[in-house]
Amino acid sequence: MSTGFDYIIVGGGSAGCVAAWRLVKERQAKVLLLERGPARASGFSRFLLPMPAAWMKGIGGSDSVELHVPVPQKHLNGRSPKIGQANILGGGTSVNAMVYTRGQAEDYDNWDRFLGTKGKWSYAEMLKHFRSMEYNHDFNNEYHGVGGPLHVSGTGARCQATEDYILAAQGLGIPFNPDFNGKSQGGVGTMQYTTRARRRWNGVDAFLSQIKGDKNFTLETDALVTSLIVEGKACKGVTYQWHGQTRTAYCNQEVLIAAGCYNTPKLLMLSGIGPESELKSHGIQTKFNLPGVGENLQDHHEVPVVSATNGHFGYDGEDKGLRAIRNGLQYLLFKTGPVTSVGVEACAYIDPDGGKRPTIKMYCVPSVYLDADVAGPKPKDGVTLNACLLRPKSRGTVKLRSTDPHDKPVVDNNYLGDPDDLRLEIEGLKFAREILKQKPLADRITYEVLPGKDVTSKADLAEHCRRTVKTNWHPVGTARMGKANDKMAVLDTDLKVRGITGLRVIDASAMPFIPSGNTNAPVLALASRAISLL
Repeated sequence: MSTGFDYIIVGGGSAGCVAAWRLVKERQAKVLLLERGPARASGFSRFLLPMPAAWMKGIGGSDSVELHVPVPQKHLNGRSPKIGQANILGGGTSVNAMVYTRGQAEDYDNWDRFLGTKGKWSYAEMLKHFRSMEYNHDFNNEYHGVGGPLHVSGTGARCQATEDYILAAQGLGIPFNPDFNGKSQGGVGTMQYTTRARRRWNGVDAFLSQIKGDKNFTLETDALVTSLIVEGKACKGVTYQWHGQTRTAYCNQEVLIAAGCYNTPKLLMLSGIGPESELKSHGIQTKFNLPGVGENLQDHHEVPVVSATNGHFGYDGEDKGLRAIRNGLQYLLFKTGPVTSVGVEACAYIDPDGGKRPTIKMYCVPSVYLDADVAGPKPKDGVTLNACLLRPKSRGTVKLRSTDPHDKPVVDNNYLGDPDDLRLEIEGLKFAREILKQKPLADRITYEVLPGKDVTSKADLAEHCRRTVKTNWHPVGTARMGKANDKMAVLDTDLKVRGITGLRVIDASAMPFIPSGNTNAPVLALASRAISLL
């Protein structure tokens, strides 16, 4: 049994790293951080993961990435697109594509309006947290900071296909935007990444390295938290498994859950906190009936247009054979070449309906990029434009598979469950085709591989969406905040679990609505905001 801690943090991912850093460094609090995954990747992956381009090697599952297979999706003809979630210290920052995107100012102002908090969750408030933790290598202004530990840089490389895409989009009237995290998000340009000196800069590098060795900080990896210790109406600590041992840890302040959008609701339910009907079906005694636990699941998803090209303008084949060896040596010796790129360098934020607020993030992937379960011809060289829906209306669920804490939860993303999501994806496909018709990108294209030039009707495009839609790995919302009279809210507006003292959720699960962009940066800011609310 461990005692004497002020705070216990469950989960050493993005949110957990930020929370531990702020609590120890700024408040001199005694913190126990428990991470279910290992401290670092094993074998050759340990060598690969710091390289920007190497994240794609683990996308199909690895020791560091846990794959969740959702239930057969009703609106995808029974397909079940796999969803990878980190299982390593640093969480998503250790295995993701490193894209640093905050979303839109309207996202946070809408949170604030929905919650009725009069500025507590506004963009102006969240911007303080984005800036305070950031060390940006390109911008130093009212939107960016240069004094924080999180390094943010531009793309390490830019291939010909990326350049052609940026110019082609401008040919359609889409303005060039050098900073998607600045005054406005709309436009086309290259993205920013959590990299430093052309290597991954994860939560361990940015935050935990600041407190490593501090007498107030205790880190245990390979530690699976199996239940919360709740006495009466107060959370006092956790029970966890560590190398075959069952341990307990107690704290005198709070337990902060940062286990991720799937495992946070699982832990709550295993501890008797959740929908009474769900708990009863597994024989779990209901301690706190909170029907919103596991509900409100949201995730970004995207649909591709794949075209073959008449030359090698991107990254097809750069990770294979002699090219891979050459590129690896170039990176090791000079920190240049294709390995310095995450493989997705540019995007455009647009609204195919003609509105001012973007609804689609149009990625340009300078290669053929499809989920493994999508069959089709694979040309030697090509370019893929992915229309990613920024604010899907569909909502899914996370439920228990069993009472065994080692079992993954049952996930139902309900992709395309709302008809407007399908409509917008189709409009995104049409817009992608218009970009491909613009010079200089049009001069590179030989033919459309998917969905194919003859696929033009609404019904056929809808079928293409159902056959190829894939996750962007951004699940949020399964233990969301809400007003006092909101029966489906799991948390109050200070992120406290309803009806229980000493317990908060500080990860993506807490978000009421998904941000309009990659979710890692918003999770970091939310966790930082959480600590300021303690």
